[in-house]
Amino acid sequence: MTSDTEPLTTPATSPKPVRRHPARRRLRALPPWSLLAAGTLAGALAGGTYGALAPSTYSATAYVVAVPTEKSDPQAALGFAQAYGRVATQLAVIGEARAGAGVPVRTLLENVRTATSPDAPMVAVTATAARPDLAVDMANAVTRALTRHADRAKDATHVELQQFSRAVRPTEPSSASPVLTVLVGASAGGLLGGLALLVRPRRTPVDSAPPAVVPGPATAADTQGQP
Repeated sequence: MTSDTEPLTTPATSPKPVRRHPARRRLRALPPWSLLAAGTLAGALAGGTYGALAPSTYSATAYVVAVPTEKSDPQAALGFAQAYGRVATQLAVIGEARAGAGVPVRTLLENVRTATSPDAPMVAVTATAARPDLAVDMANAVTRALTRHADRAKDATHVELQQFSRAVRPTEPSSASPVLTVLVGASAGGLLGGLALLVRPRRTPVDSAPPAVVPGPATAADTQGQP
């Protein structure tokens, strides 16, 4: 008895291609130099904006020199110059200089810096302000207060401080110019663009090849060898 029932067949199926994120595909399609160009351009724009909007600052520097008395020697004066360079930015001196500078103590603490030399008994006092005349007043006020502070202790230290050079009015701002900020911003943006280029997903032959098609399972008739 022959059965009229047809053998069961299984429809052939093929795997679905893997869908990749459109943004990732577009990122791979970009030429390598585009990341460097975009980073450099963005950095230059940011640097130019900062240079145009940031307020200009001015710096003025005054100098005092440590002089030994008859009971001391030049080496002692050099050592005390180093010490007075650290004392100049302390409250004991800054508080006394506040009246002469005409600014709060906090402003002096934040905008006055000192420098000393290991070869010369000299202290440089630098003040930074938004106005050139204010920077001059701040630097001179601190050096006067430091000189008075050293004069009160000269009987014990045998070293006195004398005014070597008063601060003069600066003619140019000490802050960076817009051209410099553009160059710095472009350099930083180019560096970031280079780093982004290093971590950029690369296009491999596997990614570009079409997905492989797997044939479906054979039918029951083919398996049993029936015509």
